[in-house]
Amino acid sequence: MKNLRDQIENLRQEISVFQTQDPTQVEEFRIKYLGTKGLLKNLMGLLKEVAPEQKKEAGQLLNEFKQFAEAHYETLRAASTPMASAKDTSADLSLPGDAFPVGSRHPVTLMRNQIVSIFQRLGFAVAEGPEIEDDWHNFGAMNLPADHPARDMQDTFYVKEATDESAAWLLRTHTSSVQARVMETQKPPIRVICPGRVYRNETISARAHCFFHQVEGLYIDENVSFADLKQTLYFFVQEMFGKDVKVRFRPSYFPFTEPSAEMDISCQICSGKGCNICKHTGWVEILGSGMVHPNVLKNFDIDPEKYTGFAFGMGVERIAQLKYQVNDLRLYSQNDLRFLQQFKSV
Repeated sequence: MKNLRDQIENLRQEISVFQTQDPTQVEEFRIKYLGTKGLLKNLMGLLKEVAPEQKKEAGQLLNEFKQFAEAHYETLRAASTPMASAKDTSADLSLPGDAFPVGSRHPVTLMRNQIVSIFQRLGFAVAEGPEIEDDWHNFGAMNLPADHPARDMQDTFYVKEATDESAAWLLRTHTSSVQARVMETQKPPIRVICPGRVYRNETISARAHCFFHQVEGLYIDENVSFADLKQTLYFFVQEMFGKDVKVRFRPSYFPFTEPSAEMDISCQICSGKGCNICKHTGWVEILGSGMVHPNVLKNFDIDPEKYTGFAFGMGVERIAQLKYQVNDLRLYSQNDLRFLQQFKSV
């Protein structure tokens, strides 16, 4: 015990007189006294030679010495750290400081807000709903038969399969489920847009992704016609892309609308000359639309003899792709700052 006490006292005196501002010497001090093979470690090894009744006192001495050595090391390290002195005249304090980096909204968020703003000017309200949806609101209410390919597990992410006691639960494949919930709780006239994230089991490529964002619209009232649908979408396209953009409607099929049509615009990437985005046709499909199917109205006790309506749905990423001339949808979900920082001024 006396030998241990004497060694600790000698090391205390040695540490107390050691002073330096050289970072290299400070690091050498740490290695010598506090390193894994340092003097403190050697002292800890002497503890096993102390008589059992003196181990408690020896442990306290070693702990106090360790705290003393660590405190002295921290003092030396702080003194050796380069710091700007108030008397240092090498810096020109009149120069402007470095600018703080300013963030920006994600391009998909910017586009979603712009789409919502255009339709709000036409009197559409915003409706939102859950991303995990039951089979009825996502498929059944929208007139999709039980054998429809969209219900297949190769196209849809199921969270829970259907049983005799409960329905299937899934990640919604479109925001039409929000329209269904609106029709459940509201009576006509109904005029809503439904923005949100949707999920589909698709191969990720420059033109498709397993998750993306949609904005769907629904308008139900008396005497609503296909002409109302066309003029609404014409207004949207001209507000979004300008009055010179070319537009065409193509007959199509959707279970929840009849008649149905897809809307194409002239490709904004290649100006109609042909590229991989438009598949070298000069046209890009931006949305699907049509008159609400009478069966959908009946599912929510809305009289199809009295009320008619139209619906449409578009992918936000696709609109942003054409608006900002981005040729790869995957860029929106890769969080690459080199890409995102280009939208600070948008």
